[in-house]
Amino acid sequence: MAKSKKRRKRVKRKCRLCEMKIDYVDYKNISLLKEFLTDKAKITPRRLNGNCAKHQRMVKAAIKRARQMALLPYTKE
Repeated sequence: MAKSKKRRKRVKRKCRLCEMKIDYVDYKNISLLKEFLTDKAKITPRRLNGNCAKHQRMVKAAIKRARQMALLPYTKE
């Protein structure tokens, strides 16, 4: 007996940074960067936050810079 597997339709999200017309993600903009972190201070992947590849790379670099400058924590427990 073959079970019918229904595939979930993936929701295509629009990149919020493209909609806001942001050219550069600044590491000093902590309120924006916190939106892309989980409660354990991990960076959320593209498939969850809906960023385009260009902006996801910028967010990743900005979060890493902010962590280096001690503006954001590396982990939360």
